[in-house]
Amino acid sequence: MNKNKPTNTSGREIVISRVFDAPRELVWEAWTNPGHVAQWWGPNGFTTTIEKMDVRPGGTWQHVMHGPDGTDYPNKSVFTEVVKPERIVYDHGGGRKGSTGVHFTATWTFDEPEAGKTKLTIHMVFPSAEDRDKIVKEYGAIEGGNQTLARLAEHLATKNGLFVIERTFSAPAAMVWKAITDNSQLKEWFFEFKEFKPEVGFEFQFLAEKDGMKYFHRCKVTEVMPGKKLAYSWRYEGHEGNSLVTFELFSEGGKTRLKLTHAGLDTFPKIPAFAKKNFVWGWTMLIGTGLKEFLGKSVTAN
Repeated sequence: MNKNKPTNTSGREIVISRVFDAPRELVWEAWTNPGHVAQWWGPNGFTTTIEKMDVRPGGTWQHVMHGPDGTDYPNKSVFTEVVKPERIVYDHGGGRKGSTGVHFTATWTFDEPEAGKTKLTIHMVFPSAEDRDKIVKEYGAIEGGNQTLARLAEHLATKNGLFVIERTFSAPAAMVWKAITDNSQLKEWFFEFKEFKPEVGFEFQFLAEKDGMKYFHRCKVTEVMPGKKLAYSWRYEGHEGNSLVTFELFSEGGKTRLKLTHAGLDTFPKIPAFAKKNFVWGWTMLIGTGLKEFLGKSVTAN
């Protein structure tokens, strides 16, 4: 054994994990196929260009992450272990152009806690505690890692018959809950309803237009956990199919993480108007832009 090699890594590591509602084979494919990786890799607002991705021991992975402010973050890694569909290990080096870069060893494990679900765990080990603290402070590595896994969840959902989007808002849960249940606030960022009540059994309707066509939505509240969870059915008058929209709120310090799931999209007619990409675009704009801007104004006002 190499006596000079430190064995205790607790002070110089980052561990992040998440359970996905997707089979392990699908998660593995989303991680190892560069066509998939480019669609979800990086924190919110980032895009990624995959230059080379050879997922095998000794293979090289080169990619550039493009920040929302226009900054490019070049990355280069070398895979040291690939055990399909259980584990991926690579040595990473890279960072801002002109900098010394960030170096660490990353181990990704793919576990199956139950049928149809996958627990993905990232374990990053840095040369020193100082290096670990630097990437957390300067790059927001922990928050960025969680956002990246959330984007992976959204990507997997589009491949798995449903859509999921998560966003974290700088507002308390009570304020976010009011924004998604108070009719006077709903019309400011969502749709305008004649009436809305967060009560199981309450039915509401609204009209929306797309490409000159009118779509009458009929919805019914199916579950309410005040301050935590709201769910309602979502269907279109005159069309087959029925789906379920679920809002879940999670308090994280002074912030609130909102998870929206729209399940049952594959029950709608196979016509362009009901294509999944339209739901993805619509919810991303509503939650990622509309609700975010509304809550930002509300926080400022208070």
